[in-house]
Amino acid sequence: PQAAAGGRRAPRGAHNVCRLLTRRARGFYARDAGVAHRKNLGLLRKIICQESTKFKNVWTTHSASPIAYERGRIYLDNYQCCISSIAQEPRILYQKPKCSKSEKIEDALLLESPLGEMLPSPSDYKSSLIVLTVQNWLLRLAADSGEILEKIYLAGSCCKFRYLSWDTPQEVMVVKSAQNKLPAAARQAGIQQSVLFYLAVFQVLPLSFTGMLEINKKIFGNSVTDVAVSNGILIVMHSVGLVRLYNFQAISEQFMEQPFDLGHEFNWNGQVGVVGKYPFGLPCNIKITDTPPLLFEASSLENAFQIGGYPWHYIITPNKKKHRGVFHICSLKDNALAKNGIQDMKCCSLEPDWIYFHPDMSGRIIHVGPNLIKVLKLKEVKNYTDQMEIAEDFTIVANRENCVDNAVTVTASGRVVKKRFNLLDDDPEQETFKIVDYEDELDLLSAVAVTQIGADGKAHLDFHCNERGSLLKSIPLLESWDVTYSHEVYFDKDLVLHIEQKPNRRFSCYVYQMVCDTAKDDECSSHEKPGKVSCKKGGRIFEYI
Repeated sequence: PQAAAGGRRAPRGAHNVCRLLTRRARGFYARDAGVAHRKNLGLLRKIICQESTKFKNVWTTHSASPIAYERGRIYLDNYQCCISSIAQEPRILYQKPKCSKSEKIEDALLLESPLGEMLPSPSDYKSSLIVLTVQNWLLRLAADSGEILEKIYLAGSCCKFRYLSWDTPQEVMVVKSAQNKLPAAARQAGIQQSVLFYLAVFQVLPLSFTGMLEINKKIFGNSVTDVAVSNGILIVMHSVGLVRLYNFQAISEQFMEQPFDLGHEFNWNGQVGVVGKYPFGLPCNIKITDTPPLLFEASSLENAFQIGGYPWHYIITPNKKKHRGVFHICSLKDNALAKNGIQDMKCCSLEPDWIYFHPDMSGRIIHVGPNLIKVLKLKEVKNYTDQMEIAEDFTIVANRENCVDNAVTVTASGRVVKKRFNLLDDDPEQETFKIVDYEDELDLLSAVAVTQIGADGKAHLDFHCNERGSLLKSIPLLESWDVTYSHEVYFDKDLVLHIEQKPNRRFSCYVYQMVCDTAKDDECSSHEKPGKVSCKKGGRIFEYI
């Protein structure tokens, strides 16, 4: 120990205590639950990436309606059936009777309990599902039982609410109506429809009503086609490719006529009722009477517009069809194009390439083409601190070693044959990237690559290091992959889920789980289809491998 003041030595261990107190002041706790959780996830990542670890297709089910996945729960039959995907055998959490068309669920969001907050009800501490029905009811359901915890009636026949989204994830929710359209007879009579959309905004857990507003052509212009609220910004899109941003909080404060609480009686425009109860629903208490101050606007093809990075940048495509597939990365501060800010893969493909800011909050950009995944980063231009440039962090390349695309071939008899066309960059016979995602808890970048020769398509899910792009693990998907079908793949820690939509509204769900039994390596990793056994549970057929 170092000497203390007055020539005396500090007590044994005092130096370590000081270091510990300093670390605690900075938020480091050796026995903190978060530290243990991060260590466990680090161990899980190492186990997943081991060569001996495989993912086994443990069961499969099919449905005549869309299949949804949320945090270890698989929802079927329009959310009337919930199955746990955690166990090696399907475990039905709840099964409700088939609902009528008037009870159909239009959209849903998973709501998880916030940490470190006191909530009014014990049920608030468990995961729940917020669903929107076709009859304008907003319901909060217990995620594991389907029990109705809360019911809110939104509005009468004046509008049809259809969409749920997050303004701030797990904090502020937005319910959006379908676009209001007059009947054909009214349009022929020359009647004009000025209100296009309604937005209802809620704080969640506890669920509370912030306000409802209308998007009116008289305020925002005749060319409005769509609207959204994200991160406190009201985003208004126009048919000419224009995207305009407004401060939603400022709008709420300036144009709020009167605040209302759910369950309280109100007298509004001559109507007396209870907020959120049938038949009155919610009052439209945010009345925008003048065009709010414009924060920012940009013109982009098909209204494609993204903000991210550090310092803030945005991504657009110039508003002309000939520029499809060309992306401009510009500074939000002064609209200056970043150095190397025009990204163009020059793909010749049926499906376009796509670009977005990396969801890991690193400020990087992911650009995906048929055979390339580019991870880009923003950095200062040398000697010019005010200018940023786009640099390549790393690139992932599809495996096309066996692909031969010769323009001229010679037959066995010596005849020279010339091809009249070249293969597309996303030709099914060449390995092509179809899905790219990020697993935030394990810090892994995942990519689905597909090769289809004839009717038989083979796909594999690859895990890459998020920092360097190196390949850590490859998981073959046993089921045939048809590139003409719609596919979703979820990687959630030790679980891989593949949802496939076939023609005539036929849906399939393939569940893979991590196994470390090396004796079953061949069974888990071979593309040969093993035998299947069928089992019936809760009136539903499951297939086991």
